[in-house]
Amino acid sequence: MQFKEKKAIYIQIADMITDNILSERWKPKERIPSVREMAIDMEVNPNTIARTYRHLQEQEIITNQRGIGYFVAPDAGKLAKELIRQDFIKNELPLFFKSLEVLGMDLGTIEPLYKEYLSKAGQGEKNENK
Repeated sequence: MQFKEKKAIYIQIADMITDNILSERWKPKERIPSVREMAIDMEVNPNTIARTYRHLQEQEIITNQRGIGYFVAPDAGKLAKELIRQDFIKNELPLFFKSLEVLGMDLGTIEPLYKEYLSKAGQGEKNENK
């Protein structure tokens, strides 16, 4: 995994784990790799993974069953989606609004482009299902 300088590594790993949960690659109540296994896979210090797992436990996205390992929490997908939504509203949306303002655009300009995007995204799903 290529890490970005502007974001803490443990957060980037947490984002990757969250993506695995949201894409249903890791299902609710499924065991996830141990700290040691994940550290080897990610080529990072085990302490970084331990910090990642603590962070995800605090968010109730994963749980720890002492002596057995870490598991995807039953409501992990729902919780993860809400955390990502809140992060988007707090961090990304203000930048988007500023860009609109600087470019002299408004939401009316964006709406048809968004609808076009959704239409194309829907076509992509239809083609994948063939």
